[in-house]
Order: sequence, then C-alpha cells, then structure tokens
Amino acid sequence: MKKFLTSSILLFSLLGTQAFAEEESSAEALLLQMNDASQQLNYELSYILIKKNSIEPLLYRHAKNDSQQLAHLVYLSGPVREVIRRGNEVSYIEPGVDPFTIESGKMVAPLMPLLNSDVKQLREYYDYVRVGRAREAGAPTQVFRVVPKDGLRYSYVLWVDEKSKLPLRADLLDRDGEILEQYRVISYAVNDHIATMLSSLDEVQLPAVLSLPKGNIEQTFWHVGWVPNGFKPKDLNRYRMLATEDVVESQMFSDGLFSFSVYISERDSHSLKGQLIRQGRRTVHSIVLNDKQISVVGDIPPATAQRIAQSVTLNKVEKVDEGTTP
Repeated sequence: MKKFLTSSILLFSLLGTQAFAEEESSAEALLLQMNDASQQLNYELSYILIKKNSIEPLLYRHAKNDSQQLAHLVYLSGPVREVIRRGNEVSYIEPGVDPFTIESGKMVAPLMPLLNSDVKQLREYYDYVRVGRAREAGAPTQVFRVVPKDGLRYSYVLWVDEKSKLPLRADLLDRDGEILEQYRVISYAVNDHIATMLSSLDEVQLPAVLSLPKGNIEQTFWHVGWVPNGFKPKDLNRYRMLATEDVVESQMFSDGLFSFSVYISERDSHSLKGQLIRQGRRTVHSIVLNDKQISVVGDIPPATAQRIAQSVTLNKVEKVDEGTTP
C-alpha cells in the first residue's frame, strides 16, 4: 500500500511538473507572438497609463516600411510631447528642451511593456505563467504573468489580443501583488493605412543625430558587490552637478526589463542617511558610508535597492559580481 501511495504521489508530482512546463512553454510562445506582432504589424494603440496620482493618455502608432521600423508616440494631454522612431534613430520633442535625436533602437517612453524585450533572454530570470482568458478593449484576450524567479524585482500581468497578438493591458505588480501602474488600451486598429500615415515621417526634418559620449571612466574607487542575477552593468560615468559643483559618479544596471542606477557623491550637510522613498515603480534609497553618499535609484523593490546600496564598498575593484554577496 505504501509503495502504491508513493508511486501515485510521484506520478502526480511528475504530471504537475510536466503541466507547469507546458504552460510556461505556451505562455512563452504567446509572448514571442506578441513580440513579433508588435514589430511586424501596422497598428495604432490608444491607451492610458494609470499611476497612483495621475492618468496619462497616449497614442502609439507603428509601421514597418522597407524593413525599417517607424513609430510615433504622442502624449495627448498637457504640453506637446512626441517621440519619433525611424529605424535606429529616435527623436524627442519636449517643452523647454531643444528637440534632439539619438541613435538607439529603443524609445525611452511609456510604451506598452515587453514590446521590444528579448523574451528568450528574460526566460532565464522570469517565469511565464498562463492565467486564463479575459476581455479588454472589447476583444477576447489571453492573460499571463511574467514573474521573477528570485522575487527580487517586480512582475507583470499581460492581456494579449487573441487575434492580433498585440498587448491590450499590462499591470505592474510589486512583490505583495499591489498594482503600481496600469497600461490599458482603449481602442486599437490594425491596417495598412497606418503605414501610409507614418511613411511621411521619412520626409520630416528632424534634428541631426547627437554623438553621445560613452562612459568617461574605466575604473573607480567604489564597487557594487551584489545585484540580482541578470542585471548587467553599463558604462561608468563621472560628471559635475551644475547647481552644487559636486562630482558624481554613476553606473546603470539593466536586466532587459527593469533597470536601476547607483550614484556616488561626496557627503555633505544635505546627505540623507538611510532615506528610503518609493513613488510608484521608482525607488530611491540613500545611505552614507564614510565621506560618501550612496544612492540607488530605479524600478526595483525597496528591499532590493537597500541590499544593493549596502553591498557597495569603497575599495578599488575590477569587476561586478552578480547574485553574490562580497
């Protein structure tokens, strides 16, 4: 009887594991379809970004013209703000700032999440879990979650249109399941007329591409001893603050979905020791170590930001280790 019971438990365990693997594979396949649709179709999304204290209406159009990606994001309230993408050139038009263009395949703007993310790379750090079916913007959708394997970052719930495979809703959740942000499509269209509309972007006179300097330092006196697995360091930078003349060094880290930056500056009378602030998705955590202020700012949970800040040492090092404590 014990052998039979043990065998049954083992069988059900194996079946459960297999079912989870199949669900994860199915969710990943849907994510890949969404990724492909968002880059290949000619479409328009009218959506709102809901935060705790604000609602931002936006209009996003995308088309593919002669193998070149064209995209146009318009902020629909307040001063005129636009982001235009032509291939690998992205132009920003904002009030109070001269328009500028940079060479990049990514628009830094409130786009629907995971539109241009590397789904296969993210699989190493996130689980894809199908939840079921629902309805958004008047269309049937498949719902699934993108959940961090380590619990050290935020997660998403996505609603994907069953027909077009475009994302129609995305909820950003913290580790307690609280909604930090919502992207909700109000209306959308998929047709070739949008490609005709966006083809005029090729004739628009936009600012020349700026030559952005790369990291201006290779080595420094500080070291981040721990970051969650998957967060890769970018260039180190050193610059002087215009208002205070203080020298600040910084480095950004990204896992392809979320990012944060570490800032090191001189300690002064305004330094905030142990200050922890979270506003929506953005966390700011500052500590003082010897004569330096260490600040971690980014789209990560407060506990993760705190652990990163506490791992910083002021000895000169060569390499940042991932997922380990010094």
